[in-house]
Amino acid sequence: MGTLYVVGTPIGNLEDITMRALRILKEVQLIACEDTRITKRLLDRYEITTPTVSYHQHSTVGKIDFLIEALKSGKNIALVSDAGTPGIADPGGMLVSAAHSENIRVEAIPGPSALTAALSISGMPTERFTFLGFLPHKKGRETLMRMIGESSHPVIFYESVHRIRKALEQLVAAGVEREIIVARELTKQFETLYRGSPGEVIEKLTEEQTKGEFAVIVGNRKKDSL
Repeated sequence: MGTLYVVGTPIGNLEDITMRALRILKEVQLIACEDTRITKRLLDRYEITTPTVSYHQHSTVGKIDFLIEALKSGKNIALVSDAGTPGIADPGGMLVSAAHSENIRVEAIPGPSALTAALSISGMPTERFTFLGFLPHKKGRETLMRMIGESSHPVIFYESVHRIRKALEQLVAAGVEREIIVARELTKQFETLYRGSPGEVIEKLTEEQTKGEFAVIVGNRKKDSL
């Protein structure tokens, strides 16, 4: 049997990759990518010629079966996402679960994550927090916003360029007045950290500044524990 390597890759800056990850990407027989075009930029940067195959949230069961059979035949496969660590708010977990079901060795090659990067520069308590990934577009979104407003510890979620302003407005509507952190384009050229109440952060954002990807950290409900 082969080994499935879960490989963390840069969330923006292509220099943020470990020597071990580069070695694994060169040594495996196949790389399963969320988007082969995006992964190609990283591979080209480090002159890695390992064959790639797409594996993403819309992949069929047949694609998982194909990768499992390749592993069973003795091939080693690296699983990567477009950015960060596979399985964290992306579909990588389905392939990992299937590998475990077949008693295939799964090995972690740790690397970047927008979640931990944002927390590390937030200055907020990190002993306990809730991570929600990407919020649903419609169903259950308002319920989650109310839950965030009632939480006694920090809550982190990801948001897209198209919904970041709406998310902040919904936090205001949910009565969230405590400090939040909005991290934009982490590790990239235009990395920006916004701090303040949801209303204050909305005022700081312009149309030009709502480009990119966002990690939002909502602080503790008790102001004295911020």
